[in-house]
Amino acid sequence: MASDSNMDREMILADFQACTGIDNIAEAITLLELNNWDLVAAINGVIPQENGILQSNFTSEASQTGPYGPHSEPEATAPTPSVPPSSASSVSSPPSSSSPAFCPVLPSRHIVERQPRMLNFHVEYRQRSVEVVLDEGSTVGEIKQVLETELQVPVSKMQLKGWKSGDVSDSMVLRSLHLPKNNSLYVLTPDIAPSASTSQSSGQQGSSNQNYLLVISHREAQRDYSLNFPASKTIQEVKRNVSDLTNIPVRHQQWDGWPASASDDLMTLAVSGISYPCHHLSVCRRSSPALTLDQTDECTDVHMVSDSEGDDFEDAPEFGVDESEIFGMGSSSCRKSPMMPENSENEGDALLHFTAEFSRRYGECHPVFYIGTLEAASQEAFYGKARDRKLLAIYLHNDESVLSNVFCSQMMCADSIVSYLSQNFITWAWDVTKEANKARLLTMCTRHFGSVVAQTIRTYKTDQFPLLLIVMGKRTSNEVLNVIQGNTAVDELMMRLMGAMEIFTAQQQEDIKDEDEREAREMVKREQDEAYRLSLEADRKKREAQEREEAEQVRQERIKKEQEEEREAIRLSLEQTLPPEPKEDDGEPISKLRIRTPSGEFLERRFLGNCKLQVLFDFVASKGYPSDEFKLLTTFPRRNITQLDPAWNLVEAKLFPQETLFLEAKE
Repeated sequence: MASDSNMDREMILADFQACTGIDNIAEAITLLELNNWDLVAAINGVIPQENGILQSNFTSEASQTGPYGPHSEPEATAPTPSVPPSSASSVSSPPSSSSPAFCPVLPSRHIVERQPRMLNFHVEYRQRSVEVVLDEGSTVGEIKQVLETELQVPVSKMQLKGWKSGDVSDSMVLRSLHLPKNNSLYVLTPDIAPSASTSQSSGQQGSSNQNYLLVISHREAQRDYSLNFPASKTIQEVKRNVSDLTNIPVRHQQWDGWPASASDDLMTLAVSGISYPCHHLSVCRRSSPALTLDQTDECTDVHMVSDSEGDDFEDAPEFGVDESEIFGMGSSSCRKSPMMPENSENEGDALLHFTAEFSRRYGECHPVFYIGTLEAASQEAFYGKARDRKLLAIYLHNDESVLSNVFCSQMMCADSIVSYLSQNFITWAWDVTKEANKARLLTMCTRHFGSVVAQTIRTYKTDQFPLLLIVMGKRTSNEVLNVIQGNTAVDELMMRLMGAMEIFTAQQQEDIKDEDEREAREMVKREQDEAYRLSLEADRKKREAQEREEAEQVRQERIKKEQEEEREAIRLSLEQTLPPEPKEDDGEPISKLRIRTPSGEFLERRFLGNCKLQVLFDFVASKGYPSDEFKLLTTFPRRNITQLDPAWNLVEAKLFPQETLFLEAKE
């Protein structure tokens, strides 16, 4: 939707004001510039959408009445941001009330990419301590890689301890560990020599794909920063980043540790000659002579000029020029450093700067400000287990209000308030001094809490700041319980915080009860499911055992049948091979044998006297008594005929002319 023509931007501004009801031209231009003059995106950031589509036909009456009705008070006029000269004249006045404004049909709201949450790690190793800052999308192994560079301890021999969940693997993502903002760890390792891998890789520092670990010591604050920079970063960019952390302008930074080859701030780290992969530096504020009375008067005059000619100097910091350099001042005492950078890309970095500046102004005793996006702070406060949930306190600071210093120093830094907020609240802060930051806050509040909260913040005038919003998470939507203004006393502030806690505690008890009942129901259901599963398992095993038993029985019967069929076949074969029974009148010597079976029956047959014993054995087997299962015995004297040579004849075996035998099963 962005266009270079003045007419297009004038039409966009008119449509935007008609759709949103924002009469303040400066605020409207700021919101449009944040969205690159995209009308749809800018309106989506201000007005909440229902069912994914907004259809509004604002007339001139809508733009006249404003967002709060015909009797609403206009907002306090904010300083006009810088506007290109070509478009300044076209947007100097609100759209004509006589011409109807066109408000388009809006598509569903754009999804804003969630910024990663930054985590601080204080790592102890022997007599040393290292500060590591990584986003929650990093892994445990990446922490070890930073520590390897700093401590000269190989990752393979490093044991990182102190995790609340016990030992974790190097591939574990920090987000999955659900860590708080600040963490303390310690390294265990045997007494080993420094790793040689770092010296071997130092020759590769010219590659643009390398990352440098700069350990920067802030001498005044007595604090060390471990910062990772790609080799393509320039020295100037490093100094600007350090300026955000230490609040020391680049012009007033005094460095120790840069090599002699790093003579130009436009040089990249790869060619600057610093040590790879780790280089130690120190920084402090360059000392300057105290201001004389004339200089103080001159500083006052400068402030008077800057108030009237602020438009000429407003964009100067964007070109890398320090404010104190513009006004000819060598000290920051004449101009207060902002709480928050105006155009910070990352909310976490902006809040780090806010916390550092708050501590510098009002001391270290202050609430622990959550470092991360408003969405992440809401998740931390509202969406855990019911017992772990907290209220969300949103502190909104404005340096242009005369109440800010008193509220911060006497209220926010009071021991009782700090302790109570730390125990019961997640505290998130934002600076609305700059219009761009205020517009960004309104967009965030609209997205997470709805337009009512954003409209509420918009109604407060500058002299009513700072504000402390107490937000409670509910099942359907988040609710603002209280808005505490800057003219509140400590006792009143504590009473209102306690009142909000009473409401929250009552709701929390109901949520805990519902959660316990739900968990109890789920536990009973799990136990029933487990009992049902065990019953099915037992039935399955019983059925399988029965099936195995039946299969085994069938197999045994089949084997038995096959054996019987085989025996019957052998019997029939033997029966067919037997010689015919001789007759008594053939004149041949005949032996009559009478054989008693185990069942008591008798088998009688005639055999030739010269007949082999094998024929006798075959005859008995053909009757179902094979010689491998039964033995053939004489009565008296008792002899085992089956042990004799089958080639003997009956005469040789003394079974002639007749004999009575009996069969007996072998053991």
